[in-house]
Amino acid sequence: MSINTTPDQQQAAAEEAASATVETAEADGFEGLGLDIETDFYDVDDLLTDGEREVRDRVRAFCDTEVIPVIAEYWEEAQFPFELVPGLAELGIVGGTIEGHGAPGLSNVADGLVKAELARGDGSISTFLGVHSGLAMKSIALLGSDEQRERWLPPMARLEILSGFGLTEPDHGSDAVALATTARRDGGEWVLDGAKRWIGNGTIADMIVVWARDDDDRVGGFLIDTDRDGYAAEVIRGKMAKRSVWQAAITLDGVRIPADQRLAGANSFADTSRVLTATRQGVAWEAFGHATAAFETALDYARRREQFGQPLASFQLVQEKLATMVAEVTSIRLLCHRLSQLADAGTMTMAQASMAKRQAARQALHVCTLAADVLGGNSLLAGYRVARHLADMQAVVTYEGTDSVQALIVGRDLTGETAFT
Repeated sequence: MSINTTPDQQQAAAEEAASATVETAEADGFEGLGLDIETDFYDVDDLLTDGEREVRDRVRAFCDTEVIPVIAEYWEEAQFPFELVPGLAELGIVGGTIEGHGAPGLSNVADGLVKAELARGDGSISTFLGVHSGLAMKSIALLGSDEQRERWLPPMARLEILSGFGLTEPDHGSDAVALATTARRDGGEWVLDGAKRWIGNGTIADMIVVWARDDDDRVGGFLIDTDRDGYAAEVIRGKMAKRSVWQAAITLDGVRIPADQRLAGANSFADTSRVLTATRQGVAWEAFGHATAAFETALDYARRREQFGQPLASFQLVQEKLATMVAEVTSIRLLCHRLSQLADAGTMTMAQASMAKRQAARQALHVCTLAADVLGGNSLLAGYRVARHLADMQAVVTYEGTDSVQALIVGRDLTGETAFT
C-alpha cells in the first residue's frame, strides 16, 4: 500500500487484513488477545482518584474497541491510521496537563495513565499523540507568549492542527545542544536553514516546533507552518519499530516565518530542556503501557495454550517468567506513579525523570522479551501484540535520551561531576 492511497483505501485494506490477523488468533482460541487480564498485582488503582481512574478507563475502552482490532495491519503496512484521529480528539485528552486553551488540565498521574493506555493499545498511536500533545503543545504552553498560546493551543487540542517537534538533526542526536540549524532575522521575519531527522508527524503536521540557533548563538523554538516555501519532509522508510507513525527527514531551505512565530520564552537550550524534562515522564509511562500489553498477552496465552497435554501456565519455567514479568510491571508502575506525584507537587527534577525513563524502558524491554519467549513462534505474529510491543520498546529505549545519556544525567546529580558536554 502506498502512502499516496486515500484514507478510505488505507482503511479498507487495513480492516480486511486486520480481520485475517484476528481470525488467525481466534482459530487458535485466543479471542480476547489478553484484553481481560488483571495486571494490578499491588492494587495501585487504590491510589488513583475517581477522575484519574475515569480518564484511564475511557482511553482503555477506546484502545480496546477502536485501536487493537485494526492496528496490527497498519503496523505491518507502515501506514498511519488517519481514521483514528477524530476518536482521539473526542476523548478530551489532547494537551494533557496544560490548563486552559481547550486543554483538559489533567493531573500528571492521569496524563501518565493516558500515555500508558495508548501505548498498551499501540506504540505508534502513543508516539503520534506524545509528539503533538506533549512535545509540541508543551513547548508552546511553557515557552510561548499569551498570544501564541491562544492562537495555537485551542485548535491543537481539537486536533484540527497537527504538529511535530523538530530537535534531532542528522548529525546531532544525543548531543542535540550542538544544533546546526540556523535562524537569522531579516526585518520582520525569521529565515531558517538546516535539516532535522526522526521528526514524528513531520509529513502530516500543519506546524512543526523547530529548534534552531539564532544570530546571537541563542537556541530558540520557531513555529513553522509546513506549507511555507522551502519546507520539505520525507517519510523515513525501513523502520522496524513504531511503524504506524511516520517519522520524517526534514529540510529547511530559506523558510521564512513572521517574527512573532518564535517562542517568546525560548532563548537557550535550557529552555528546550524544560520541555524535555516535562515530557520525559511520559516516556516512562509509555514503557509501562508496552510492558502491560506484553504481560497480559503472555499470561492469557499461557493459561489457554496447551503443550504436552497441559496448559503452559502449569510449567515451572513459564510461571517463573510470569512472576518476573508481573514484578517488573508493578515496579515500573510504582516508579511512574511516584514520579508523576512529584511532578504534580512541582518538585520533580531532571535526574528523577531521567532515572524513571531509563529504568522503566529497561524493565519494559525485558518484559516484552520474556513475553515473546512464552508465546514462542506465535510471538512473531502482529495479531498477538507481543512482536509490535517488543520492537517498539527497542525504540523507546533510545528516544528522548538514550540509556547512556539518562545514566549520565543521574550520575551528574549524584556526584556533582559532568561526564559529558
